[in-house]
Amino acid sequence: MCGQVRFEVTEPLLGALYCHCKRCQRRTGTGASVSALTVPGSYRTVAGAELIRSWAPPDDGWVKSFCSECGSHVFTAHPENPGLIAIRVGTLDGDPGIRPSARQFTAFAAPWAPVPDDGLPRFPERLPAG
Repeated sequence: MCGQVRFEVTEPLLGALYCHCKRCQRRTGTGASVSALTVPGSYRTVAGAELIRSWAPPDDGWVKSFCSECGSHVFTAHPENPGLIAIRVGTLDGDPGIRPSARQFTAFAAPWAPVPDDGLPRFPERLPAG
């Protein structure tokens, strides 16, 4: 948001999805967030690395990394495989080249932001691996 943290992704994004979990709702103040998975090794912070702070949830969630200057959430990483990174699509300056293809944690959708009937596959909890 403030522009001090900049990153690049050198490979096409693998896929994107909507997440309706309570953490994403509370972190963004919206009904869902959109993340896109990167090819391992293709994400690189090019400016503002010293401003990035991370929070590891107490249970099975991914590590959340954000700009300490403005609070913008930049990416999330798998707790056991930190090379597995998903960027927050809203942090991109241009078209990501992909569109969300699924919705996860729909069982936790906010009552004030019901999951739209858009034809995307829905998963009541985490999207199955694979």
